[in-house]
Amino acid sequence: MKNKTILFIFSSLAVYVGLTYFGGEIGRKIMYPIKLFVTFLHEFGHAFGALITGGEVVGFVVNEDGSGVTTTRGGSRAVIIMGGYIGSAIFGNLLFYIGARKEKFTQITLYAIAVLMTIIAFVWFSSMFTSGFLIVFSLALFVLARFTNLDQIIIMFLGLTSILYIIQDFNVGPSSDLAAYADLFVVIPASVWMYVWLIIVVVLFILNIRMIFSGAMKSDEIA
Repeated sequence: MKNKTILFIFSSLAVYVGLTYFGGEIGRKIMYPIKLFVTFLHEFGHAFGALITGGEVVGFVVNEDGSGVTTTRGGSRAVIIMGGYIGSAIFGNLLFYIGARKEKFTQITLYAIAVLMTIIAFVWFSSMFTSGFLIVFSLALFVLARFTNLDQIIIMFLGLTSILYIIQDFNVGPSSDLAAYADLFVVIPASVWMYVWLIIVVVLFILNIRMIFSGAMKSDEIA
């Protein structure tokens, strides 16, 4: 079990590095839907932050260039703002953990993501591109879950690449969120929050890796 987990992790990492840094234009095109998926997780983090603090989502946009905007009303502004970067890291780690340690839940997880994206496409409709992407991506996940045995690999790859994207773009991706957070907590500048958030994301990833391999070693011992 441990060897299988290691193989999946390094295979996913190799594919990500290969396509991102050595894949050229073809690599960028292949990774483009994944980049939009990471943006989806980021924006859903904002939306989720609003919902759990008593707010509501007014608009949900994933732009063609990989940026995104979520408009909310009410709720805790501090939680909503931080929910984009930290929330997407939590969701990415959760997917990675399910892929690495909970193989029997991987198919249902793909179905759940597909259903969630489809619901958002209609309930929080804000643009044709956003809804089009969400529907097409959800259909792709449904087909892969229904007609292939790649559930575990897909979930692990989505989770791992999401985390890596988040860490890689720590000084670019959440720039508007960092500025808004700095305005909220005037004493602490955005440059400080940038590293605080990065540290949180890296620590979450390290803890997740430890949980994954700790569980894998226990499974080997039982076997």
